[in-house]
Amino acid sequence: MNKKMLKRVLYSLILLFAFWFLFWPLNLVVEQPGDATNIQPMVKIDGKKDLKKNQFMVTSVKIGQLRPFSFLLAKSNQHATIVNKKDIFGNQNNSEYNNVQKIYMNNSINNAIINAYKKAKQPVKIKNNGVYVLQVYNNSNFNNKIKPGDLIKSINGVSLDESKSYIKYVKSLSKHAKMKIQIKRDGHLISVSGKKAKIAKDFYGIGIGMIDDISIKENPKIKINPGDLGGPSGGLMFSLQVFSQLTNQQYSYNKIAGTGIIDAKGNVGEIGGIDKKIIAANNSGAKIFFAPYVKPTKSVLALEENHQTNYQTAVKTAKKYAPNMKVIPVKNFNEAINYLKE
Repeated sequence: MNKKMLKRVLYSLILLFAFWFLFWPLNLVVEQPGDATNIQPMVKIDGKKDLKKNQFMVTSVKIGQLRPFSFLLAKSNQHATIVNKKDIFGNQNNSEYNNVQKIYMNNSINNAIINAYKKAKQPVKIKNNGVYVLQVYNNSNFNNKIKPGDLIKSINGVSLDESKSYIKYVKSLSKHAKMKIQIKRDGHLISVSGKKAKIAKDFYGIGIGMIDDISIKENPKIKINPGDLGGPSGGLMFSLQVFSQLTNQQYSYNKIAGTGIIDAKGNVGEIGGIDKKIIAANNSGAKIFFAPYVKPTKSVLALEENHQTNYQTAVKTAKKYAPNMKVIPVKNFNEAINYLKE
């Protein structure tokens, strides 16, 4: 091989390495602090003014696909966590994952409105429309037949409007019962067949995670546009924003950050990545942060990430990286409102 040819081969190898180093996707993603976003521009209520003094902020975790170069950068970032892509997306593709996150967000917003309007003693009516599929377990007989984001219309011709009714009906069937499930996907009705399967010890079922599809009718009318936000963890903060705007409440804190799932009864649930959200809130200048609280019993800690509850992780992170921000534990919506009113 002459020198000219050797140089060409060498340059080609260098280009291939550079391409791999910069662009080749790894089966890994990075989680790092995202933003603390002011909710006010997203919420419009007929006849109600925007809040001027207080900013309620939804905190987020930024998730990014890793490549060899970005992997090295992530390794050097003390606030970044590298995880297997499947741990985040499961068997979902990007489209399915984003669709599920939108379903979570819509459900979260509806629950936030329900809590805020009830607390403000404003009319709100709830209608159950069915259940969305959030997850299909690997040992489900309907795996690869039903997908996350599908809306269940009926099982064996039985139409029910909420998840607890479907669970009760499926439980009433024999453990190997055949089932025909009608679903709605991308605007089209599809029928799939299968049977109950062993999902866990002494438990037979469809093997899916579900969430209720609800619609609400409220007065005054409200419109919430979350933009690119997804997932359920903004529920608590949306409920605080809506209630405060409905009642024209003002509080002593300017920037109020936090996180937590909220159900229709006002209970606040834990979320992932709270350490990253503490950093995001601190970067925004927030002085208080609402964190979901569960009692750290032995059985609870055994199931928690790093064997710490959300509140424990939040306090630990704030002590190290945000010493001037106070972490407030809340079990429900009323506790958060009562704290702000003190």
